[in-house]
Amino acid sequence: MARYGITPGKAYGVSIPVLRRTVKGPGKNHELAMKLWEADTQETRVLASMVDDVSQVTGEQMDEWVKEFDYREICDQCCMNLFEDHLHAYDKAIEWSHGDEEFVKRSGCNDGKTCRE
Repeated sequence: MARYGITPGKAYGVSIPVLRRTVKGPGKNHELAMKLWEADTQETRVLASMVDDVSQVTGEQMDEWVKEFDYREICDQCCMNLFEDHLHAYDKAIEWSHGDEEFVKRSGCNDGKTCRE
């Protein structure tokens, strides 16, 4: 995983395809997503991005989660699974693309590519 920039503090080694199959049952659930995020493992955070209800996600939540990104996979999964469908996704992308922190900036850039000013 480290070879691909996946360096979570805690991980169980469950693959993304298995996680995707797991979320087909429960559907969207904001409260569950918040609990999964707080569990703070690679898999629970990816699952949180998959099950959260974008209509209940606030801009504050987006900013808080982005500040906690510490490796590429969680950044990219949250952006693709959740943030890109948010009403304010474009505004957040512009805001984050001017950030100084690596993963805040990455969250604002198209497809995780390096931003150019």
